[in-house]
Amino acid sequence: MQLYDAIHARRTIHTYADAPLPDGAFERIIEAAHQAPNHKLTWPWRFTRIGPETRRGTLLPLGIRLKAPAGRKPSPKLVEKITEKLMHPAELVVVSVVRCDDPFRAREDYAATACAIQNLQLAATAEGVGAKWSSGGLTTHPETYAAVGIDPAVEEIVAFIWIGVPDKVPSIKRPPVEAVLRSVP
Repeated sequence: MQLYDAIHARRTIHTYADAPLPDGAFERIIEAAHQAPNHKLTWPWRFTRIGPETRRGTLLPLGIRLKAPAGRKPSPKLVEKITEKLMHPAELVVVSVVRCDDPFRAREDYAATACAIQNLQLAATAEGVGAKWSSGGLTTHPETYAAVGIDPAVEEIVAFIWIGVPDKVPSIKRPPVEAVLRSVP
């Protein structure tokens, strides 16, 4: 797939088929992410591939607990929804950024990590698979850091990236580029 085709075809995928990635696709996707630009060559991103045992044994119960109404047992529908979200995409990658005490460099490192995530998503599209950048309560919870082996004093989780064969590719209506482009003399 050509670059412009991947840019225009990339979508956030919310539902995935129960299918593995093509052979070698995961490695090519991560290699593309690692090619992102970064200021001062800090290589601030870290990718942690999360296997099904951690997903099912730790992240799934935590996700259900976080989404269940306070003090109530989660409904079967909620459990099914969370299970589908956490277990169905073929791959889960936790993307984190190495912490830095210099506020300016920390901001640049976060931006570089976001560039790596965009590369990852474009590479997934080029491989014929989809991805979703996810954040929120599960991604920031202390139990998640422990489960995935990330020291929160050293790294900050930026995103969960789900990668898999799309079950459905959504369409999107973007505003025209003129709505976001300014020109000054």
